[in-house]
Amino acid sequence: MRYDDRRAAGLRLARCLDFLRGQDLVVLGLPRGGVPVAFEVARGLDVPLDVLVVRKLGVPRRPEWGFGAVGENGGRVLNPDVLQEAGLSPAAQDAVERTERAEVERRVRRYRNGREPVPLAGRTVVVVDDGLATGATAEAACRIVRDRGAARVVLAVPLGPAGTVKRLRGTADQVICLQTLRFLGSVGTWYRDFTQISDAEVTALLARAGRPAAASPVTRPTADRELQVPVGRLELAARFAAPDAASAVVAFAHGSGSSRHSPRDRYLAAALSHAGLGTLLLDLLSDDEERDRHNAFDVVLLARRLHAAALWLRREIALPVGFFGAGTGAAAALEAAVLPGADIRAIVSRGGRPGLASPAALAGVRAPTLLIVGSRDTRVLSLNRLAADQLRCEHRIAVVPGADHLFEEPGARATVAELSRDWLTAHLTRQTNSTPPRRWA
Repeated sequence: MRYDDRRAAGLRLARCLDFLRGQDLVVLGLPRGGVPVAFEVARGLDVPLDVLVVRKLGVPRRPEWGFGAVGENGGRVLNPDVLQEAGLSPAAQDAVERTERAEVERRVRRYRNGREPVPLAGRTVVVVDDGLATGATAEAACRIVRDRGAARVVLAVPLGPAGTVKRLRGTADQVICLQTLRFLGSVGTWYRDFTQISDAEVTALLARAGRPAAASPVTRPTADRELQVPVGRLELAARFAAPDAASAVVAFAHGSGSSRHSPRDRYLAAALSHAGLGTLLLDLLSDDEERDRHNAFDVVLLARRLHAAALWLRREIALPVGFFGAGTGAAAALEAAVLPGADIRAIVSRGGRPGLASPAALAGVRAPTLLIVGSRDTRVLSLNRLAADQLRCEHRIAVVPGADHLFEEPGARATVAELSRDWLTAHLTRQTNSTPPRRWA
């Protein structure tokens, strides 16, 4: 079984750890990838969350091959079998260790920002990562936790190889592994979205975990969840997320009809969330409809469903709505924006086909519109320029240097996120600065 992302893995892991509820617990996430998983575990069990900084010691020129790990408070674990096989000299070993210890100290300063670690003495400590490979990092973490006085150490992970899980049962008091695999490959292959986690995201999750829950009732729909959006007689699958103080929501329209599983859309949704915007990643087509490629080009169908979703969003959460469209979803967003009652405040297109919208829709759009295109995607760039000539609203074409249609080149995805974030926050916030931000539990 593949997990949608680290959050989904954390939710499943939290349910499996419910037997620990009521104990004096602390959850520790191993940064960076283990922290989003640990955040959901800590929230599910309603216990404190902290990080434990541990770094793998990688063989030079083969850094993925770990010969050990180092962590906070001088913690250190070595794998003598790897050291012998790699033929690593003491000098080379020391050089790697100095580098990784310096990184440990940097991350401790960044994540804690002067804050003292959560006390572990006498408590049950749950160490969480997004998966196991060699297990050196997890082993070092468990030993450090033990040295800090934990009464009981539980290692909890979504997946790991059988041999590693068996060995770690000699280090931790208990190992909870949702999927014990004979052949792992790599941890990332077991996630649909395994986007790298940044230091800023780790810091933000720790800050969220440290804040008390809002006293007011939760507004429906609850923040950060899978849901069904009613569209006429249909219900469309969607993923809704909102930060604690969302000022607006952005509905996504993906060209294939499916947005909630798109790694690019989910990466962008995370960036918008950090900027204070809610997101609705919407599957505009059912699984059966998506099998017929023609449906992805039925702009009128896509637009009507996106429009219905926007009306539902405003009715349910009473916040302004913007659109983000990719591929033919960009044309659908422009068409939906001019339908009755839409009141869309801003639109962003990424590698979109806005020219597939009708001339009347292009001329009738009033929402400020940003068209993002890769410089190497020359045909689509030309089509976007032709469509832009028909727009009568505030608009701009942003060309990402060196990027092709999928924006998979180094740095291209981050550039798209920055452009989208700046455009949407500027226009959505500008028009809603008199409205108090919505707070979510």
